[in-house]
Amino acid sequence: MATILEISQLGHPVLRRTAQPIANSQAPGIQDLIDDLIATVTSANGVGIAAPQVNVDQRLFIIASRPNLRYPHAPVMEPTAMINPRITTHVGEVVKDWEGCLSIPGTRGLVPRYRMVEVEYVDRQGRQQTQVLTDFVARIFQHEHDHLDGIVFLDRLESTRDIITEQEYQRQVVQQL
Repeated sequence: MATILEISQLGHPVLRRTAQPIANSQAPGIQDLIDDLIATVTSANGVGIAAPQVNVDQRLFIIASRPNLRYPHAPVMEPTAMINPRITTHVGEVVKDWEGCLSIPGTRGLVPRYRMVEVEYVDRQGRQQTQVLTDFVARIFQHEHDHLDGIVFLDRLESTRDIITEQEYQRQVVQQL
């Protein structure tokens, strides 16, 4: 049975370290971690979570886009484990949009990201995958990938004027969509 894990908060050293590659994606501990990450991101109303956010120094994250309280207009997709992910190509324009983070509760930022990325990763069954991701899902991938390199979304802001509280985000941005 999956366990809901404690999410490390901004200031915890694990969020600033470079995560280590996973040698065996089929190891029972990795499969259990995937289940725990899915349970944790679902419980927290997130759309993605990286292993370092639960104090595990491994190159693994989950993308689990779906409409929820934090992202009411998110597209629906099955939770997807991405092991040893990397961006192989970024295509097209950079766009700014609002991001939040389970490790930085109560805060959103207007973050520039590539609109389209081509990515590679190993899936939970141990198969190499290549995908082109766009828009919101591409943003989630880039956000979670940053966590594997010790980067949080606040590091990507162009200005501190691009920070807003969650309460104001819900009032100003979500209600206008």
